[in-house]
Amino acid sequence: MKELLKDLNKAFENKIRLGIMSVLVVNEYTDFTSLKELLDVTDGNLATHLKSLEKSKYITYVKEFKGRKPNTRYSSTSEGKQAFIRHIKAIEQLLR
Repeated sequence: MKELLKDLNKAFENKIRLGIMSVLVVNEYTDFTSLKELLDVTDGNLATHLKSLEKSKYITYVKEFKGRKPNTRYSSTSEGKQAFIRHIKAIEQLLR
C-alpha cells in the first residue's frame, strides 16, 4: 500500500488544481478566462491555485494582449505532465 501512496502528489490534492492540470494536460494551452469558466471559480481563487502550480514548476504562462485586453495563457510543463500522470496512475491503482 505504501508503494502506491508514494506517487500521490500533494500539489494535486485540491480539486481546483486537479481540474487545472486536467485541462492543461490535454490542451496545448488555455487562457485564464477559459479556465475560470470551466472550473466555475472566482478570479482570486483561480489565481491562487495557478500560483501554487507555478511555484511547483508544473505550469507556465505567457502574457500577451489581444487588442487592448490582457490575455494570459497557461500550459503544463513536461515536469507537470509527468507528475500529474503519475498521480492519476496512483489513484487508478488504489481503486483496483
